[in-house]
Amino acid sequence: MTRRRLRQLLSASDGVTALEFAVVAPVFLTMLMGVLDIGHMIYGQSVLNGAVQHAAREASLETGDTSAADAKVLAQVRPVLPDVTISSTRSSYYDFSDIARAEAWNDADGNGNCNDGETYTDENGNGQWDADIGVSGNGGANDVVVYTVTATYEPVFRMPFLPDSWAQRSLTSSTVRKNQPFANQETYGGEAGACG
Repeated sequence: MTRRRLRQLLSASDGVTALEFAVVAPVFLTMLMGVLDIGHMIYGQSVLNGAVQHAAREASLETGDTSAADAKVLAQVRPVLPDVTISSTRSSYYDFSDIARAEAWNDADGNGNCNDGETYTDENGNGQWDADIGVSGNGGANDVVVYTVTATYEPVFRMPFLPDSWAQRSLTSSTVRKNQPFANQETYGGEAGACG
């Protein structure tokens, strides 16, 4: 090969654009899909947070219907997260300071668990010692309710070359509300018991 022919080959630029596109396009598309996917997830979380706040506010009234509140959350989230399913939990407490508090007990062995015949006060009236005094459900007048919703959905923007990112995702939102004082609030029970 002559020097002149070699110089011509080195200075030729035909097809360089196509080659550069072939190298850059997969990286660019993966980054673009990733940004869209993260943006969609953040937007979905924001809509879920707003829907949960609104539903908790409506369910805090005497006439509050928890099933209707859950249905409203689903209706508000579904346009953003297609094929979404939701699950919800509600735990009610007498006061804000009771959230995640254990029932009172005599922790004789100091291990943080009610066991070996230690005595306790059955404050929530379910016949057993509980590490969380909360009662499942929407509670009554003046009760504090922790409302949590988990939304499970299939991602809309699927990342090319990363099939693991196509799996189902879950978003969770919680809020704490105090029910309206539509009646006298029930107090905690005082029955005594012993742990086994």
